[in-house]
Amino acid sequence: MSIRSGRSLRVRLALFASIAMLLLNIVVSAFVLYGIRSQAAQARAHEVSSKTLRVLLMVKRGELPSKLNLPELDGVQVVDPSGRVVASTPNLDGSSRQTAQIPSKDRANDDEEICDLPAFPGRCEIVVALRAYQPEGEWIIYAFNESVPWYVSPQVILFQVCVTGLLVTLTWFGVSRIVARTLAPVNSITRRLGEITAGGGKMRLPVPENLDDEIKTLAETGNQMLERLETAMEQQAVAMEQQRRFAGDASHDLRSPITAMRTQVEDAMLHPDDTDWAEVCDEVLASLDRLQAIVTDLLALTRLDAGASGRNEAVELGGLVAAETARPRSKRVVTSLARGVIVTGDRLQLARLLTNLLDNAERHAETYIVVSVRREGDDAVMEVLDDGAGIAPEQREIVFQRFTRLDASRSRDAGGTGLGLAIAREIARAHSGTLALEDSDSGARFVLRLPLQPESSMSS
Repeated sequence: MSIRSGRSLRVRLALFASIAMLLLNIVVSAFVLYGIRSQAAQARAHEVSSKTLRVLLMVKRGELPSKLNLPELDGVQVVDPSGRVVASTPNLDGSSRQTAQIPSKDRANDDEEICDLPAFPGRCEIVVALRAYQPEGEWIIYAFNESVPWYVSPQVILFQVCVTGLLVTLTWFGVSRIVARTLAPVNSITRRLGEITAGGGKMRLPVPENLDDEIKTLAETGNQMLERLETAMEQQAVAMEQQRRFAGDASHDLRSPITAMRTQVEDAMLHPDDTDWAEVCDEVLASLDRLQAIVTDLLALTRLDAGASGRNEAVELGGLVAAETARPRSKRVVTSLARGVIVTGDRLQLARLLTNLLDNAERHAETYIVVSVRREGDDAVMEVLDDGAGIAPEQREIVFQRFTRLDASRSRDAGGTGLGLAIAREIARAHSGTLALEDSDSGARFVLRLPLQPESSMSS
């Protein structure tokens, strides 16, 4: 399909150029032919004038016979001062004066092409008129000869036809060759595009090396587009895999409390008289609390993934941490808060981020948790450090994945949903910040970095 299209375009362009060349040659040939014919007509008029000089000499000498013998001319007439034809060639014997259009009053000699003369109907003749001044008045000698045809001669028209045909042929082959060479990279690009499939991967269009024009730009732009599509497809594949794992993990975590509630209720119903229904209700409520926590975290992640915008305002991080750490916890919380560290963001989301970090630290700390707020350049930095066992460097990114629990924590972290740290990182990203695990002497050290509010940054 691509090759046929290329040939079709090549034929169309070659045909267009050939027709243009043909029309140009016709116009130029017409002008050239007109010029040649004019020159030929003038030459023939001079030739006729030369042949008629003999008659002029006869009139001057008074030796003019009534019958003139000039077979090389179509005819000759001599008109006396009274306007009477007094001599002519045999073919014009007895004919009246053929024309009075020439000569002009101010010219002694004149010539003109005149058509449909009485003696030459249906044809055009070159008529030469010579004045002979005699004592009795002006004599006029008319000489007639066939005019030059519009094509001048068969040789001239044949030459022009051959030149036109040659130029049209050269134009056809030249344009066809140039277009073919120009379209060769396009055909190569088209074939390569036809070979690219969804699973091809790393396929690129050939870029012409010897060209620096729109075709090379097209190939380079196509390669950039393919690279972007490849990246998007890879990201989509990763996202789909993450969604698949997330859906599997979510269904597993949602099934666990539901299964526990069903087992508890079914056991109680098997022995209703021996069942402590208050205890069963407490166990079911605990499972419902866990189920509600998972659903709440899932909804929060969904909103963050959808890019739902919160209510942005100036938030003083030290005051926010002081308010959140004032609530009683099972582990001692130590704070070191710099005042005037102001960021722009959603207060409720930032409070959720801090709460998730504190809940995580509380589950893993041995005795205490340290929370600090400070400035570092144009960033606001908040740290949450616990004195627990810590996290190995190779697992520091894994803990931020959804529904991730490290093996060491599974026995101690029965209350977590596995989404708290993932939500915290998404909140940090939504505020143009970062949340990461960094090195510490003991325990896990979570570091949040957010851009300072411009006014706060300048005042510092």
